[in-house]
Amino acid sequence: MNAHPPPRPGLFGRPILTLTIVIAALIGAGLGGVALADRDSGTGVPRWQEPAAAASPTGTKRAKPSTKPAAADGTITLSATGDIIMGSAPNRLPANGGDGFFDSVAEGLKSDLVMGNLEQPLTGDTGTSKCGSPPRPNCFAFRSPPEYAQHLKDAGFQLLNTANNHSKDYGVAGYRNTVAALEDAGLRHTGAEDEITVVEVKGVKVAVVGFSPYAGANNLNDLDHSRTVIQQAKGKADVVVVQVHMGAEGSDKNHVKPGSELFFGENRGDPIAFSHAVIDAGADVVIGHGPHVLRGMEFYKGKLIAYSLGNFAGGGKTLSSSGVLKYGGILHVTLGADGRFAGGTFQSTYLNGVGVPTRDSANERGRKLVAQLSAADFGDTAARISDDGAIAPPA
Repeated sequence: MNAHPPPRPGLFGRPILTLTIVIAALIGAGLGGVALADRDSGTGVPRWQEPAAAASPTGTKRAKPSTKPAAADGTITLSATGDIIMGSAPNRLPANGGDGFFDSVAEGLKSDLVMGNLEQPLTGDTGTSKCGSPPRPNCFAFRSPPEYAQHLKDAGFQLLNTANNHSKDYGVAGYRNTVAALEDAGLRHTGAEDEITVVEVKGVKVAVVGFSPYAGANNLNDLDHSRTVIQQAKGKADVVVVQVHMGAEGSDKNHVKPGSELFFGENRGDPIAFSHAVIDAGADVVIGHGPHVLRGMEFYKGKLIAYSLGNFAGGGKTLSSSGVLKYGGILHVTLGADGRFAGGTFQSTYLNGVGVPTRDSANERGRKLVAQLSAADFGDTAARISDDGAIAPPA
């Protein structure tokens, strides 16, 4: 498999480009084919997979959502990750039916509200793959079995964003099946156009709204509509969280610059203009993903913007684990009941050889990269990230 596979296509075949918030950004700019070889005689595991022990180096059990009492100061801790692809049925699924897939990072995911960006349908084959049959070259449509929603639940996830370019890889039917699978597992979701998902966290109402440049979702390129949706969300909740799939993608797309970002002719939005606009309208934190690489963080009017959380999981080698593309992180952010920033931390993660999310506690490469990018791209407004991972506004 090439170290740098071709770019992944977007919706309908076009190229695609924590409050403690868990931000995982395990970066994969592209996808590569995987030969489905026979099983290794020594381990009984398919050769394209790693043994289960590699997927769970700590040997820990899956985490359960936090049941800690409310903080004395009234703050809440939320968590969120970037892109999640657990595998690609029928032949590129994780070992052991996906059991233990999130074990290495489950402890880091713990918070009062755990969110992630689910960048694949949970569905059977609907017969409507965007890539056709046989699939067109350099087109990628992912799906995992509906029962994989339970793996998300077992890991501690509570709310998934579906506003992205892969949620309808298997058409509207596949999207509906995904929503049904999540709801059957007791998971909340957001991402459809005009959808405002409100959850109560320790007595605080939190609204989560998803945006992307794709049909059926709130359009991040329509700033007037984006402001309106956020204003509506602010009227329904105490805290407003934005999930947004934005920006061009690739190993050279770490930096955030003013202006719209294009990827193979597709307008992936102006990340700075959009993020500032929704904060002006009432959002309290912006969680970005889409470029498949880590990007910096800044504070705007006291609110944290994480411009890209990158990839959290690429099971079955669906995302590249080469070089900088594999580094990601878990961001924790604590907010007051009025939305004020009250602290945060960042924990590094990476994709192992078969795309399983893995904690990088020994090296913290993702944290170091985000700190560098933040300072380089935002200067006086950059988030400060210390050696212990603590996040603070600029001095």
